[in-house]
Amino acid sequence: MLNLSVMSIPFPSGARLVGPILGLLAVLAWRVREARGPVSVKKIIFPPLGMATGLSMFLLPVFRIPWLWALGAVLIGALLLAYPLLRTTRLERQGEVIMMRRSNAFFAVLLGLFAIRFAARGYLDTILSGQQTAALAYLLALGMIVRWRTQMYLEYRALVSSPAV
Repeated sequence: MLNLSVMSIPFPSGARLVGPILGLLAVLAWRVREARGPVSVKKIIFPPLGMATGLSMFLLPVFRIPWLWALGAVLIGALLLAYPLLRTTRLERQGEVIMMRRSNAFFAVLLGLFAIRFAARGYLDTILSGQQTAALAYLLALGMIVRWRTQMYLEYRALVSSPAV
């Protein structure tokens, strides 16, 4: 049997900050890089598909949460947290290609979402295990990204099907 007791060892407080900040920097860098090239169906669909592999965490009992909590996390991500991303992401036709229009507000939204996630994690860690907190954060992000990318895909399809000007 696999011993998972090592996973419950708390990290030092400084180390708990480094991982999320590195993740935030990676997302910001990815966003800048993504906005430089044309948008395609693959570029829209692959990030949520890649993220969906994280569902495998629920194979381990330490990550399991009640179904109602999971549903709540996905709905909060899709209905509340995705909203600022939807408002700050626009696609536009530039000649024969579809490009993502840059928005400086998008970076502020990402920073705000990071702050909310970090504050919520600090609170949730006091009442849940670290693994359950990670599961909730993952489901929030999954709900948010799936809705955001679905809307982006619909906008992309509308632009592709309309005649070029």
